[in-house]
Amino acid sequence: MAAKWIELVTGSLEEKKQYRQYKARIKELPANYRTAVEAVERYLMYAGGIAKGDVLVRMYGDLVDLFEESAANGTPIRDVVGDDPVEFVETFVANYSDGAWINKERARLNKAIEDAEREERK
Repeated sequence: MAAKWIELVTGSLEEKKQYRQYKARIKELPANYRTAVEAVERYLMYAGGIAKGDVLVRMYGDLVDLFEESAANGTPIRDVVGDDPVEFVETFVANYSDGAWINKERARLNKAIEDAEREERK
């Protein structure tokens, strides 16, 4: 019971554990791949808009998988992110739109308009 209460306040302990594992995996990457993935991560923090912890952890796991595989295969970083890293990241994060905060706001807007419409009909 205490764990449920703690998770209610702090968020999922399992997700925190997975995030720490993700950060540890980044530290194991070769320096150039680590620099690239940290830059992608920084951009995602500011522009990603992912608000759901489970989606964020899954996304970061997939990101580190991609860079680990690329490092193992010797794939040049530009071959991974392409000529436009911003486009790469925005395409990457689009695959995780189920966790985007904007979806919550869209639903909130739709509900408010529906509520206003119902009030109008009364």
